[in-house]
Amino acid sequence: MAAGQRKGKSRPKAAERAGPLALSGWVLFDWATQPFYTLVVTFLFAPYFVNGFIKDPALGATLWAYATGGAELIAAILAPILGSIADAGFPRKPWIAGFSVLLVVGLCGLWLAVPGQTGIAPLVLLSFALAIIGAELATVFNNAMMPSLVSGRWLGTLSGIGWAAGYVGGLVSLVVVAGFIIADPDTGKTLLGLNPIMPVYMTTRADERLVGPFSALWYLIFVLPLFLFTPDRPGTRAPAPVKAGITQLISGVKEVYRHHRQVALFLIAAASVFGWGASELGLFGIILTLAGTIGAASGGVLDDRLGSKRVTGWALCLFILASIGVLSVDEAHVLFVHPVEPKLPGSAPFSSVGEQVYLAFAILIGLASGPIQAASRTLLARMTPSEKTTEFFGFFSFSGKITAFAAPLAIGVVTAATGSQRLGIGTSLVFLIGGLLLLQRVRVKASD
Repeated sequence: MAAGQRKGKSRPKAAERAGPLALSGWVLFDWATQPFYTLVVTFLFAPYFVNGFIKDPALGATLWAYATGGAELIAAILAPILGSIADAGFPRKPWIAGFSVLLVVGLCGLWLAVPGQTGIAPLVLLSFALAIIGAELATVFNNAMMPSLVSGRWLGTLSGIGWAAGYVGGLVSLVVVAGFIIADPDTGKTLLGLNPIMPVYMTTRADERLVGPFSALWYLIFVLPLFLFTPDRPGTRAPAPVKAGITQLISGVKEVYRHHRQVALFLIAAASVFGWGASELGLFGIILTLAGTIGAASGGVLDDRLGSKRVTGWALCLFILASIGVLSVDEAHVLFVHPVEPKLPGSAPFSSVGEQVYLAFAILIGLASGPIQAASRTLLARMTPSEKTTEFFGFFSFSGKITAFAAPLAIGVVTAATGSQRLGIGTSLVFLIGGLLLLQRVRVKASD
């Protein structure tokens, strides 16, 4: 039997009916949502909120962190509850539609962040929180659709293509916005050296505020194929679905740790990994995105051939080794002790040996992170009982977000205690290694 196939339990017949349009619609969900994370959460709107909208950067960063943490916590708590209710008989696309409304409304609300009008900051932060909750919970239900679209033989490929599409979508949207919309205040030109498509007024910063509505429009356009072409399971609503869902959730918590112990170990292992991602390494977001695209696509193919657990494990090993490599580089040394010439003032980017070595290790991290994300989603899909798919993906979301607080907390404590940012970041290796060790205890069928 080919790697990734499962004996016994069969998936819904939708897997037999899902054609290219249906699969493309599912994949495009990742493409549709990623600009929110790339443009708003990471590269463009977040820095503007901290340094442009809120004049005090320390206060801006604190408010942004509180909004992010609060929204993630709400999404984490709701994910398994709503997933359990959905598994009581509701189709999944209506849930995605509902949370899409939250995402779009929240993104449009970011337009209100006019510089200096800090009195409206609570509404802007509420809009951002709604967008996070909408995006995270819509993703839970979209992930849960995956096992019904293809057979176990192709789950890895589908998951990998989805992650790769997300990476590319984020990169393309970043190029569009930075290359045609947002201009450098000093030169009046975009990143591509062009005049922006709209006038730049420093008093309104309309180009940077437009990031939110742009991400909303992008999402609306590219999520449509999911609703039009991707089949959903039929609604077989229980007589009292909410009560049935809550009851199922309570029993599900017990089952996760009693009868589905291997899934519980996997969730803990994944949470340990996802508590520290590429963003903590800094500086090389675009390069990591390109590397992640390649890694996710190739990792998905390897997943179907070698098995999800094996691909995740090897990718984790590469991630750990590359992370150690990144930590081994400073201005005058590589591999901790090997001396190199420091970067000369005014020299070109990546012209010093230290920069080149750091870049190489960062690319390896990008190549490893794609397969980790894609294969871990597939592994959970293959291990999850078909009647509890949404609930277990809710647990997956919950475990990742709740324990994501642990790694940043450990980094902050160690950094404050030692005065060394390198030692602080180095503590994250404990979470990565712990995740790898826990993953080894997960038992899957030989066919996976």
